[in-house]
Amino acid sequence: MSRIKLIQGDITQLAADAIVNAANRSLLGGGGVDGAIHRAAGPELLEYCRKLNGCETGAARLTPGFRLPARYVIHTVGPVYGTMPPEQAEKLLADAYRNSLKLAAKYSLGRIAFPNISTGVYGFPKEKAAEIAIRTVSGFLNASDLPKEVIFVCFDDENYRIYKRMLALK
Repeated sequence: MSRIKLIQGDITQLAADAIVNAANRSLLGGGGVDGAIHRAAGPELLEYCRKLNGCETGAARLTPGFRLPARYVIHTVGPVYGTMPPEQAEKLLADAYRNSLKLAAKYSLGRIAFPNISTGVYGFPKEKAAEIAIRTVSGFLNASDLPKEVIFVCFDDENYRIYKRMLALK
């Protein structure tokens, strides 16, 4: 699908309408991509997030990008794998992607970038997570004109190889 792109790199360096943050439920920063986004955006992001009163797993919230090259950050909370039945975790991961895309469409954001949600410390199996991400994003784009482009940004080699292989099958 020509509206889906894949790159390997640092999502905090990407100029886009929005980058998606794999956040924790507090939205107050953490490790991995969440910590990297908060550091790159500056202290204004933390102050803004304090007013949002968190975010449930599978839901999404929009904030300004502050010092990031991206105009906005869409914060979404993926499931912690192994803390619930696998089917529930899979549904919540799909919800995280879908609800992020709905926010992007609602605010007419043309170009958004996703990290590999839940595959770090949240322990979601990388192959299954990539399959869910690609299926959910593809389905959404087939039914919606916005966003115009979705970029999967893989920080590590393993996720990049998985996405490259799966996207080649499409």
